[in-house]
Amino acid sequence: MVQIPEPAASSSPAPHSVPTSADVARLAGVSRATVSYVLNNTGAVRISEPTRRRVHEAARELGYVPHAAARSLRAGHSRIVLMPAPAIAPGPLYSRYLNELQWALGRLDYTVVQHGNVGLHGDEAVRAWAELRPVAVLVPGAGIGPEGVAVLKRSGARAVVTLGPEPVDGAHALLMDNERVGHRAGAHLYARGRRRIGVVVPEESGLEIFSRPRLAGVRHALRGTDGTVTELPLGYDEESAARLAARWRGLGLDAVFAYNDEYAMLLMRALQDDGVRIPEETAVIGADDLMLGRLLRPRLSTVHIDLPSGRYVADLVDRAVRNPGAAPERLTVLGATVVQREST
Repeated sequence: MVQIPEPAASSSPAPHSVPTSADVARLAGVSRATVSYVLNNTGAVRISEPTRRRVHEAARELGYVPHAAARSLRAGHSRIVLMPAPAIAPGPLYSRYLNELQWALGRLDYTVVQHGNVGLHGDEAVRAWAELRPVAVLVPGAGIGPEGVAVLKRSGARAVVTLGPEPVDGAHALLMDNERVGHRAGAHLYARGRRRIGVVVPEESGLEIFSRPRLAGVRHALRGTDGTVTELPLGYDEESAARLAARWRGLGLDAVFAYNDEYAMLLMRALQDDGVRIPEETAVIGADDLMLGRLLRPRLSTVHIDLPSGRYVADLVDRAVRNPGAAPERLTVLGATVVQREST
């Protein structure tokens, strides 16, 4: 006779049921409608402060959170603002800006979702964004065209906002005038008596939409003068910088706009290691006004860039969501001011 052993009792606790708004209503002693009004911040119905507190306390005690999909069905649209991740690693300036923007959108009761774009491009990327049914999409760079805007709007997006050098039909546009950044740097170097100016053009893929306009800005600043501009391709690594520094004196340059502060610090260290005196032999200017530039010796001159405030962009998104039929807004938002320090 074979004895079949009794199954061992499970050591894991039985799963708890997911708390519902009905549970919150019972614990708080109110109706489910009141729970919905309170937790969804509905301003159309007046709820007393003691009642609001009871509902919030009951929700916390039970661990209840509203269901986003159900809330979207009631409102007719989601509260998701989708931000496709940029194709390149964001620098310190852009990272701070993103944090401020996400905070400002959160204050307006939107949920910010960053979407990775690895391996996705063009229409394929747009379809992936549309599947999440965002109420708004903020697209950095040149990652979308008019057809993509139309796809997003058909999927329920009430606002599409682009941050790049050119407007896109159907979308609100925050125009980033990077040519102005280069123009400010070139004009500053020329005013300091420099005539043979190099301009770093990063070899890193994805930076062309920033670096080419900055190069054009320097050329525009020196147009009609006795100054010359030399394009300097540079990888973001010490070996590339060392190779450029080794042939520096042969280039005959007396100044360089190094695209941004990070590239400026990379190149400046390589030039100093090779015995090039800064600013006596070569003046160096970057862009972004990072704190690290003030810690270098000599301190790094830079172009301070004014991005639109996170609150301004959040308000633009909110206006567009509330009035999706309004004409797209277009605004040039990239301010640029030279901060002169010891390196020039």
